[in-house]
Amino acid sequence: MLEPVKDATGAPFWEYAARGELRVQACADCGELRFPPRPCCPHCQSFAEKWRPVSGRGRVWSYVVPHPPLLPDYAAQAPYNVVVVELEEAPRIRLVGNLVTVAGAPLDSLDPGRIRIGARVHVVFADGLPQWVLS
Repeated sequence: MLEPVKDATGAPFWEYAARGELRVQACADCGELRFPPRPCCPHCQSFAEKWRPVSGRGRVWSYVVPHPPLLPDYAAQAPYNVVVVELEEAPRIRLVGNLVTVAGAPLDSLDPGRIRIGARVHVVFADGLPQWVLS
């Protein structure tokens, strides 16, 4: 299994995910939510930050179903889906993940024919990674 790259700016995202919490970075001055995390607010240029919990509800904004040849760690599970989810309370924030049947299910657990742009989803966690299930 591939591990996410955890830089200093994004490390809190993964720490919260390991506890089963979906949080995104927010500017501590203007309150604007932002993802991916970055040191400076693109709206007010403040360096003050906090991590705000979000509901974990959203909609499928886009998706792709990769087929082999792939990275060896993923080839055995192909074809599987990769979704881009637009968060309900912050539509400009879009998170990448996999749509599965239940938390921890294999990446190929959901029939790709069931995926639709605009489908409502919610976050679940498996081994510290956010995944998505149909709502």
